[in-house]
This record gives sequence, C-alpha cells and structure tokens, in this order.
Amino acid sequence: MEQKPKDPLHGITLEKILEALVEKFGWDELGTIITIRCFTYDPSIKSSLSFLRKTPWARKKVEDLYLSIQR
Repeated sequence: MEQKPKDPLHGITLEKILEALVEKFGWDELGTIITIRCFTYDPSIKSSLSFLRKTPWARKKVEDLYLSIQR
C-alpha cells in the first residue's frame, strides 16, 4: 500500500510552479499579486528562480499562490 506524500508540492519544481503562474497571470499581474522586484522590473524565469531560491518568504508566497490556483 503506497502512501501519498503530505507535501502537495512534492515532485513539482520551482521552475514549473513559476512557469504555470506566468502562463496563468503574466508577469504584470503576477507582479501586482506578489510585489517582488524580479516580477516587476525586467522579469525572467532565470532571475526569478535565482531570487526565489535565496528568499524563503518570497518562495512561500509563490508556492501558496500556485496551490491556490490548483484547488
């Protein structure tokens, strides 16, 4: 009998999360929802990933937004 992991983000990379949010909202709206400079000034997946990997509070906001659109 297999148990499902309790973490709803298990197996989903930060890059996939960010790509899904950009596809759904676009950079402009994403920067309005979560006010982070890497979303509002010259945004890119690469620069956003770099920032989010170093900034736990920002990563949590991004992950929470992703979970909210998955429900």
